Amino acid sequence: MNKKVIAAAILTASAGAAHAQTNITIYGIADAGFVHESGGVAGSLNKISSGVGSASRIGFRGTEDLGGGTSVVFLLENGHRLDTGEVDAAGTIFNRQAWVGIKGKAGQLTIGRQYTPWHQALVQVGDPFSTGYAGSSKNLFPDFGTNVRTSNTVVYATPVMQGVTGEVAYSAGEQIGSSKSGRQMGASLGYTSGPLNVRLVYNHKNSDVAAAPGVTPVTRGNGSNKLLAANYDFKVFKAYLAFSVDKGFNSAPLGNNSNPYGGVAPTASTDGNEILLGAVVPAGSGNLVVTLQRKDDKTARNQDARSLGVGYLYLLSKRTTLYTVYGAIDNENGAGYTVANNTEAGSGDRAFNLGIRHTF
Repeated sequence: MNKKVIAAAILTASAGAAHAQTNITIYGIADAGFVHESGGVAGSLNKISSGVGSASRIGFRGTEDLGGGTSVVFLLENGHRLDTGEVDAAGTIFNRQAWVGIKGKAGQLTIGRQYTPWHQALVQVGDPFSTGYAGSSKNLFPDFGTNVRTSNTVVYATPVMQGVTGEVAYSAGEQIGSSKSGRQMGASLGYTSGPLNVRLVYNHKNSDVAAAPGVTPVTRGNGSNKLLAANYDFKVFKAYLAFSVDKGFNSAPLGNNSNPYGGVAPTASTDGNEILLGAVVPAGSGNLVVTLQRKDDKTARNQDARSLGVGYLYLLSKRTTLYTVYGAIDNENGAGYTVANNTEAGSGDRAFNLGIRHTF
């Protein structure tokens, strides 16, 4: 009798322990290809690159069911380079994402290093290249630096309610004596219904340096980005739109700050906008992807630019894609925009990509 009671107790305890265990998924992307860049002052460049379409990475995501529809969630994501085997940011481990939080019926709250709502809207809604390859929005849109991801960040995401979603993000500047200096905030509101997907986003950052022992204070002010992103699936093709308005210091950082075309170094715009029109057209066993972009610099420098991107993504399977993409930029009045890909800012106004991308 006692043996039965003990056995029952052990089984009950084991079931409870199993229920409380964390479920972990390992995932990643392996992306490598040939990149040819031209048009820069340094001349043409041929190279084997990693993360042309999507940054190569390995990640761990997990959940623990707490019961009642509530769970603990976490994600740790490392970026690395397939061409050299190195991490893509020296001195880091989980440089891409590192967060933990609670998910329940009221939404999800996470803390750590995370993507901004502004960047997520470009990737998920407005850019048919999802900010990768030579034709992506990175050519003219300021999808660099803390516009992409921020550390010390708290993000709250609402549950989906009749197609409506919302997200709010706050990144602490963590400077002694100031709660304002270096902080960044963002919010998005999205709506999905059938073939329509729309998202409106606001991004706000402060670039001041607060006074501290041994630190000289610097006042730079605020920068902001407003973005409307949308796509609509017409079945025969999918149309894309992204329109961003940038105002203030560091609102629109350049991808390449090393004066890629020589002469007078280009200056990042503090007042301007970008528009992208794009399409994905099913063609054979893959998709033809096209983007047209325009940068309107409203400062006295009037450094406008135009960009064209065209590519074919051939689907070997649900997880493996062969890609070939071409991108070109026409800079005006000394503008310094370069043809980028997902992990590199580029060195000139022309680029060609040929490679393979696998997800697991």
